[in-house]
Amino acid sequence: MADLTQEEWRAKLAEDEKAVILDVRTEEEIEEGAIPGAMHIDIYMGQGFLDEVDKLDREKHYYIYCRSGNRSGQACALMNARGFEVTYNLMGGFNEWDGEVS
Repeated sequence: MADLTQEEWRAKLAEDEKAVILDVRTEEEIEEGAIPGAMHIDIYMGQGFLDEVDKLDREKHYYIYCRSGNRSGQACALMNARGFEVTYNLMGGFNEWDGEVS
């Protein structure tokens, strides 16, 4: 897991052919906007979150975000513990996102 600033996250994402953006916020938070192309798995689903994560391709590189960077950091740690080797946490989360939203 690596904590990346907004700029670092965007730069790595733009160059990464194995990139998957993962939004771990709640449905209510997503209604406020999301990063285009992001898949959504709510970390608050507990075991449901782990079950969904286990279906993902471990060869991909996961760029994970939440509202503040806290839950996404937890998601990175959980995914690393489950065999995902490349996870990136967006420091500051969606609250500080100044890019395009859907």
